[in-house]
Amino acid sequence: MAKIRPSGGYRNTCSFQTATIIYDATVWFCEKFIDSRSRLVDQMVQAARSGRQNIAEGSRAAASSSQTELRLVNVARSSLEELLLDYEDFLRHRHLQQWSPDSPEAQAVRLLPKKFRDQSDYANLSDLTDQQRWTLYAEWLEHDNPAVRANALICLIHQANYLLDQQIEALEKQFISAGGYSEQLAAARLEARKNKLESSNQPAVSDQIPPCPQCGQPMVLRTAQAGKSAGKQFWGCSAYPECKGVSNI
Repeated sequence: MAKIRPSGGYRNTCSFQTATIIYDATVWFCEKFIDSRSRLVDQMVQAARSGRQNIAEGSRAAASSSQTELRLVNVARSSLEELLLDYEDFLRHRHLQQWSPDSPEAQAVRLLPKKFRDQSDYANLSDLTDQQRWTLYAEWLEHDNPAVRANALICLIHQANYLLDQQIEALEKQFISAGGYSEQLAAARLEARKNKLESSNQPAVSDQIPPCPQCGQPMVLRTAQAGKSAGKQFWGCSAYPECKGVSNI
């Protein structure tokens, strides 16, 4: 049986690949430039790790819960925002210059993917291995000057955040237009029941799924288990128990 909602595939997304570079670079940045006894090391590494791992976890969760997927991608976005502030603080506290977005240095980092596409046989950076992608940014991320590394990472975090913002917007639109997992599962279950009735030449209860009179979500065909209506079918809201809307057949 095919999955109702696709999941996985996060390793091929630009957001996950960029977050991987940020995570690796943060680990090595902290090892080289921050006192290992400082709590900041753990905070920065964990923020970078959270940005990467929550993208992966959200992608896998898509199979069973669109709300969980959206929440985890938002967590990844928030973690990278926290890390961004840590790098900005690092530069400010040490009186080191932060590159302006339009500076030649920042432009060189930001435009590297376009430059790569224009000058190579690969379609984009996602076609490379993690090590190959790292090598492209190595001149900044392995620099002896901490300001160069921190500024390059700030550029990469901005890129990752932009990609995650686009991803979150797409997920929100998908949730609004197609509903969440429970709504899609209810619709698939009812469609399967309808097909079974049609194949056995039994009349279907209804050719359409009615909306809940209370919340508007698709309804599910249920059978009363007790009371004077025991054994009779009725429409119940797919959002139960949050919504207890019912409708007679």
